[in-house]
This record gives sequence, C-alpha cells and structure tokens, in this order.
Amino acid sequence: MKDLMGKAIWDFYQNKSADDLLTETSISEIDELPVEYFFRDFDEMNSLEQKALELSTGKILDIGAGAGSHSLYLQNEKKLEVFALDNSPKSVEVCRLRGVKNVWCSDILDFPVQTFDTILLLMNGTGIFESLDKIDFYLEKLQSLLNEKGQILIDSTDILYMYDRDEDGGVMVPADRYYGEVDYFIHYQLDTENPTKWLYLDFETFKRVAENNGFEIEKILQEEDSYLARLTKKDLN
Repeated sequence: MKDLMGKAIWDFYQNKSADDLLTETSISEIDELPVEYFFRDFDEMNSLEQKALELSTGKILDIGAGAGSHSLYLQNEKKLEVFALDNSPKSVEVCRLRGVKNVWCSDILDFPVQTFDTILLLMNGTGIFESLDKIDFYLEKLQSLLNEKGQILIDSTDILYMYDRDEDGGVMVPADRYYGEVDYFIHYQLDTENPTKWLYLDFETFKRVAENNGFEIEKILQEEDSYLARLTKKDLN
C-alpha cells in the first residue's frame, strides 16, 4: 500500500497545505478532495457525524480515524477514553502528533480483541466491508469488540441515484454484483494507489445483513441519500 491518503494528511499537518487528493470510483469520474477536510472541527462536520459524536459514550473505538478529528473531539471535549484505529501509518502518526492518546495502526480484522462501549465507523463507515460476500466476517469481528450493552454507530449512502434509468424509469444496475460495490481509487501528486474494494449500503440491505449476524439495527438520522445507523447486540434472553 502506497498510503497516498496518509501522505497527503501528513503533508497538510506538516506544511498547513497540500495538493488536493483526487478520488474516483468505478462508477464515477475524478473528484477533488481537499485534504483540510480531514482536519475539520465539530462545527464543520455534517449532521450525521455530529449526531454520532453526540451519541458516543463510554470507551470508544474510532475505526478509520484518519487525521483523528473525531477522536480528538471525543477525547478533549467530551473527556472520553478513545482509541483511534487506522491502517495508514502516516495518518496514525498525525493522530499521535495532534494529541490522540491511544492510537493503533492495524486493519480492523487484525485488531487485538478487547471490548468497547461505542464503535464508530464514519465517512461511509460501511466502506471497509468491501463487498456483500465479506460483510459477515467484518460484522463477526465487530461483535467480538463490542460490550454486551454497547453500540456501533455507522454511516453509509445509498448510491442508487448514481445509476442511469431506462425509458420506463427502471434503474440500470449491474447484473453481476450488488450495485453498492465499487472500486475506489486515490490519486495524489501524480501517483495512484492500487484500487480498493469499497461498499455503499442501502439501509434495507444493511438491516437484513445485520439482523442475520445477530444485531438489532435502527436508523438514527437520514440526510438526503446518506444515513446514520446504530447497531446493538440482539438480546437472546
């Protein structure tokens, strides 16, 4: 992994400026992503992120922490015990330099087992699941990291709107895969990261899969085509 996103985050932290990241998917064209976006304050975050941070309690695992903005708010403003996790070495180092006390560089599937009261997966948190046929492995891991009365706060987007429609109004989705499965590309300073598999989930599909894996799920907030969901362990009594 070239860690281009981590390099951009590192460059911005060190120099207070950086070239924009360029992102694209297998179903969309190149778009600019200013690196300063990862350094937002609470007031600059969208309503889904703000709601998730407001609902966060107890011991927290922030998965895909990036530059650590969510972790820093919870640690410094809400005085909570936060553990920031990212598989980007440069991003993890920036988290440390910005003052996040507990930081790990690891893939979630390799993260050592301990338990948390709140697990956060924000900025399309379902993306790490990669594809529908892998989601069970990730949900099983999240189950193992969650306290019995704990919660997972996760956001996603239904990207059905990105597909063309035929003359009768039907949506022209792929026949060989779930329409929310895409290849995600990152470009930075004339270099390109190898594509990663990225999953966008509509809520009804997420609900079905989550319930099949022992979770209760509720939609907390909707913002256009995006939503914030809360998962809790099913009460088996």
